[in-house]
Amino acid sequence: MKSQRNHGLDTLRAGAIALVLMFHYMAFVSHEASFGVLSQIGWIGVDLFFVLSGYLIGNQIMAPLAAGQSFSLKNFYLRRLLRTLPNFYVVLALYFLFPQLLGGKPVTPLWQFLTFTQNLGLRPGAAFSHAWSLCIEAWSLCIEEQFYLLLPAIALLLAASFKTVRAGWALLALAMLGAIAARLWMWQKVGMDANDYYQHIYYSSLCRFDELLPGVALAMLKNFHPQQWQTLQKHGQKSLLAGLALTGFSAYLFLEKLYVAGQGFSWLVTSSGYTLLACGFALLTLAALSPGSWLARWRIPGAAQLALWSY
Repeated sequence: MKSQRNHGLDTLRAGAIALVLMFHYMAFVSHEASFGVLSQIGWIGVDLFFVLSGYLIGNQIMAPLAAGQSFSLKNFYLRRLLRTLPNFYVVLALYFLFPQLLGGKPVTPLWQFLTFTQNLGLRPGAAFSHAWSLCIEAWSLCIEEQFYLLLPAIALLLAASFKTVRAGWALLALAMLGAIAARLWMWQKVGMDANDYYQHIYYSSLCRFDELLPGVALAMLKNFHPQQWQTLQKHGQKSLLAGLALTGFSAYLFLEKLYVAGQGFSWLVTSSGYTLLACGFALLTLAALSPGSWLARWRIPGAAQLALWSY
């Protein structure tokens, strides 16, 4: 039986996992850039996961709405809970039941883990000080779960209130601009201090949720603008090259321009860099969904298994 998996998306998922693992190997094990620049910039794998989640979840919501079918919030939330909670709570229970074996006392209250609000007020020292960071790095999962909670409710509200999809595009654009403005506003307050920067910008839901929105935009294009979507899919190679260029440029900005000793964090990279990076990853996602692109045709051994494990 022919597999229905998208090999391009599997490759992107596997790449995201590899990037995150290389970064954390440097942070927690070797304490040096064992994989060169990929170790230094590997944290962007989280951003790639944000974009992929935005598309995949957005597509689950937009497909029935675009077809005029009913969409059940109850069933959606139930599926998300069953996919996330069992594994997460098992790991969480191990850390709380055997803290001494796994790195020491918890540094974040249990209720924040249980409610996926652990990223709120998180300090870098709490995330990287000891083995507990393996559990504390759930901050990105918190942002995704908060997003999963809000997106379907907002989409249903817009569908019930407006007859066209223009309101959805307008809200999406305003949300992305709002996140840029939020980062710029916070930069004015914490742009010189690394601990405050990570607490109030890097780990912040308000400052990072916009990275899921380019993926949602792809889902909206696919379901509400099928002709334009088909046209874009014919140019998968161009999407791939543009995505690589924009992602590479964004990575350069973060590596070389984000922080300057004695000057603090760059206001321009802080405010716009995360959005540029997410747009670059969205172009790569578009390429992965375009049958004619190299990314969609590549079959990397083990990528599908690694992607399935992560999903």
